Amino acid sequence: MASRAERQDTGGRRDWCDVARDAADLALLGILLVLAAVPLVTAAAAVGTASAAVHDWTRTGGWPSAGATVRRFGRSVLPGVPVSLLAVAVAGLLGADLAALATGRVPGGPPALLVTALVTAGLVGWAGLVVVEVGGNGGGRWRAGARSAARACLDAPTRWAALTGVTVVAGLLAALVTPVALPILAGYTLAALHAVAGRRPVGAHPELS
Repeated sequence: MASRAERQDTGGRRDWCDVARDAADLALLGILLVLAAVPLVTAAAAVGTASAAVHDWTRTGGWPSAGATVRRFGRSVLPGVPVSLLAVAVAGLLGADLAALATGRVPGGPPALLVTALVTAGLVGWAGLVVVEVGGNGGGRWRAGARSAARACLDAPTRWAALTGVTVVAGLLAALVTPVALPILAGYTLAALHAVAGRRPVGAHPELS
């Protein structure tokens, strides 16, 4: 059977076997991502490596080899530790702030809650683009990815909004689905982020190509 890239190049139609195979691959990717991120300090390396795999898949139609993936993960662990800790700290602070505003433990009421929720959503959308950027450079270089994503968000606010929508929907689904399905959702969310980021308008930032 022709590969995903070959079918796209030749205009061939994808049948249900192709769709099922892609769905299974993304589910497995999400499971491996979550397992690799369990120690928390390896979360950034796991996300970056998985994003690099999705980047390869969307560009070439094939997944990287197991050896290449392990090497990417190994190179990313130590540089990713500060990123993992920072992400956990920021998520905890924003979550605590939202919970405190929602329950009335701190002043501000609905206006403050709305502003905080919008800021949080925007940050999460930017973080989603950072993950895509990191995937494009092999699963590392988080600082460069953060800078590039910030410029891209300012250059294309509509795409920033779309990425924010993807992350918000994923968060809502995470709260609704059974916990055993969360790893599968992670793989699908990563693919959705790459798909949305890839639909850039003409004249978008060249570093995203």
